[in-house]
Amino acid sequence: MAISGPTKTVLQTVSVVVLMGGLAWASVPFYDWFCRVTGFGGTPGQVSANSEGILDQTVTVRFDGSLNDGMSWEFKPVVNEMEIRIGETGLAFYEAYNPTDHPIAGQASYNVTPYAAGAFFEKIECFCFTEQVLAPGERVQMPVSFFVDPEIVADRDGKFVHTITLSYTFYEIDLPEGYAALEQDSQTNLN
Repeated sequence: MAISGPTKTVLQTVSVVVLMGGLAWASVPFYDWFCRVTGFGGTPGQVSANSEGILDQTVTVRFDGSLNDGMSWEFKPVVNEMEIRIGETGLAFYEAYNPTDHPIAGQASYNVTPYAAGAFFEKIECFCFTEQVLAPGERVQMPVSFFVDPEIVADRDGKFVHTITLSYTFYEIDLPEGYAALEQDSQTNLN
């Protein structure tokens, strides 16, 4: 059976729309993976061990914290900056506070500037790897453990980096199932 001209055009158009929607959906996780692997756009790497060498050269690491529109938490770095030797493991803390009367879940996105440092800024442990849930009135300090890879001093652009800024932005996300059920029960008990 042959497909008529208008029907064929509609099927082709729908196919293109579905294909483009699928590509758009897949682009976000693919881009995130690409940035984590390459350090593109200032995305720091994630490693499971400390650096193998520590240099005498130092770098200043600045810390920045912000919230996405609509996020009800308060969020800030505990210390605004620190100086560490290249290759040395640093430990910094960010403080989050939920001033509301209900639990809120959040997920942090992060980047490093200047972008030339992204491929050399390695995080060992970070609160940003998992979702965070804060109860009403809860205040927490969340750690990030990191180092600057000594290879930065041999990089064409990285060798000129003396200050690195690590920035986090928290976004509100849906509560996990267990918390969502507790929230629903508490709302029912109030009524």
